[in-house]
Amino acid sequence: MSRQPKLSVHDLFKEYDGAPVLERVNIDVTEGAFCTIVGASGCGKSTFLRMLLSQEQPSRGEILLDGAPLPEEPTPDRGIVFQRYSVFPHLTVWQNLILAKEFEQAPLTGRLFGSARKKARDEIGDLLERIGLTPATDRYPAQLSGGMQQRLAIAQALVKRPKILLLDEPFGALDPGIRLDMHELLLGLWRELSMTIFMVTHDINEAFKLGTRLLVFDKVRHDPQAPEAYGATITYDLPVDKTARQKKELAETLLHDRPDSA
Repeated sequence: MSRQPKLSVHDLFKEYDGAPVLERVNIDVTEGAFCTIVGASGCGKSTFLRMLLSQEQPSRGEILLDGAPLPEEPTPDRGIVFQRYSVFPHLTVWQNLILAKEFEQAPLTGRLFGSARKKARDEIGDLLERIGLTPATDRYPAQLSGGMQQRLAIAQALVKRPKILLLDEPFGALDPGIRLDMHELLLGLWRELSMTIFMVTHDINEAFKLGTRLLVFDKVRHDPQAPEAYGATITYDLPVDKTARQKKELAETLLHDRPDSA
C-alpha cells in the first residue's frame, strides 16, 4: 500500500474579480519533501503559498493535509517566512519568540505560567542555540544584521514546530555570502526536524541546490487579445537527484582545486 501524501492539491483554481491566476493545479507531496517553486513574476507562486497557509481560499478545487481538508484559517502546523522580516521591531529576540509561543499555547490569556512557561523557555533556548542566535537573545531586530533578522524570522516560524514550512523568497534581500550561510542553516533544520517545505525563489540555482523537487509555474494557454484570460499551472514537476548533483559538485570542486600540470 502506498503511503498517504502529506499534502494533496486537487484541481485547484484561483481567480480575483473574474481574472484567473491559477488553474488546474494538481500535486501530491510526501512528508519530508523540499519543494522549490520557480516561475515568472505574477504567475501565482505566492498566491499558492497563501492558499497552503489558508490566508486565502481556492475558488475551486481542494487542498488536503494528511487526507483531511485544509482548515479555513491558519493553524500552528503551518509556518511561513517572508522575504521581508515579519518580526515585532519593539520586542527583543527572546520576546518575539516567547510571544509566538504564548499565542499558540495560551491564545485567550496571552501568557504562560509555571511549568508551561519553563517548558517554553527551554524549547526556545534550544531553538536559539540551533539557529545560532543565543548571543543575540536580548537584542532588538534593528540591532541585528540582515542574516540574523532572517534567522529570527525562521525561528519565529519554527517555534510552533510546524509540519509544513512555507518560504516566500526568504533570502532574496540577503548578500550572497549570507545567503549561502542561510542555505546551510535551512538544510540542517530541514533534515533535523523532518519538515515538509515549500519555498518560492527566483534563483534557479538556489531552487536546485535546496530542493528535492522543483515545481515550475507558468501559463500553458495564451490569448493575445486577453492576456489575463487564463491562469498559470504547474508546467514542470522535476525530482532533484541530490546524489547526482552532489557528485557533480564534488567533481567540479576537485577539478577546480587541482594544480595546473604545466
